[in-house]
Amino acid sequence: MKRLATASVAALMACMGAASADITIAHVYGKTGPFEAYAKQSHVGLQMGIEYATGGTGEVNGEKIVIIEKDTQLKPDIGKAMLEEAYGDDEVTLAVGPVSSGVALAMLPVAEEYEKILIVEPAVADSITGENWNRYIFRTGRNSSQDAISNAVAIGGEGVTVATLAQDYAFGRDGVAAFKEALEATGATLAHEEYVPTDTTDFTAAAERIFTAMKDIEGEKKLWIIWAGGGNPMGKINAMDPSRFGVEISTGGNILAALKGYRELPGMEGATYYYYEIPDNAVNDWLVKEHMARFDTPPDFFTAGGMAAGIAAVEALKKAGSTETDDLIAAMEGMEWETPKGTMKFRAEDHQALQSMYHFKTVVKDDVDYGVPELVRELTIEDMEIPIRN
Repeated sequence: MKRLATASVAALMACMGAASADITIAHVYGKTGPFEAYAKQSHVGLQMGIEYATGGTGEVNGEKIVIIEKDTQLKPDIGKAMLEEAYGDDEVTLAVGPVSSGVALAMLPVAEEYEKILIVEPAVADSITGENWNRYIFRTGRNSSQDAISNAVAIGGEGVTVATLAQDYAFGRDGVAAFKEALEATGATLAHEEYVPTDTTDFTAAAERIFTAMKDIEGEKKLWIIWAGGGNPMGKINAMDPSRFGVEISTGGNILAALKGYRELPGMEGATYYYYEIPDNAVNDWLVKEHMARFDTPPDFFTAGGMAAGIAAVEALKKAGSTETDDLIAAMEGMEWETPKGTMKFRAEDHQALQSMYHFKTVVKDDVDYGVPELVRELTIEDMEIPIRN
């Protein structure tokens, strides 16, 4: 089944890659390295988004679409070089990517130098559409503030005390900064921040510092973990029995493989970007049906994001009726389009895609080998006031 699915996608891409093609899109992303699973999902989603938005033709405005791939290897200098190559040598119309926030920050000035659009998907750091932003950057992925506000709403409240554990780079630090700001509005208190290297696998020392900071505090206490990639901090810290200090673990959503660890924490609450059973709309229905038919598995976290980026690119090209950058920017500022998550909208001021997030509670089901994020409440565009940070 998977072999046939791969052949089906390859056939579509071959059609898109015909010699007569006039529109080239570069996917510049970390194909190799610890985020490889995220990258694969993002690429499949991008392909399926273009397929969906073009009705399966791979054409827009009478021109064929070609997708070329560039591997950043999750290294900022390589990501920068790959984007320069895409814009300069390959003369792409626009680019999509990358996976890592650190790589994205290195790539942003390249888009400005070449005056070409970069659709950021799925890198999350606020600074991408904040202090490091330029007019050529659009982001379909959620930002740290959207993650933070939705998670603060899910776990915050009067009398709640929170500690955080995050990776010590842009994704983690931007995420905690935004979470801290959002948490204050709920009446909760942030008591301790803990940052560790991205490749940490032993969380004993970090957990002991967190427990020491929290043990004498009265009332409801939570540890919010913001993490990308391996290491399994949630499982390892849970094995240290934080409940003896009255501390409950919380985290946001993740890919299906990572949700296996959520089975250990039934009832855990947080907020997620996507889970395939939550959104109720025609685009998600198509994605779930087609992904199951082709891959015998449901679409995952970053598949939905890649699809949103692919649809956005096609809709922008349709609306602009042109491949000229200024025409595309004019078309994309304020543009609304349909995605697996429902309607998204590029905010004109910073080109951040406004979108729903989902407050969930983990439910354990006998026939599912991971903790299922069951919807508590959809947090719509109108429910979240996302700061403009540039």
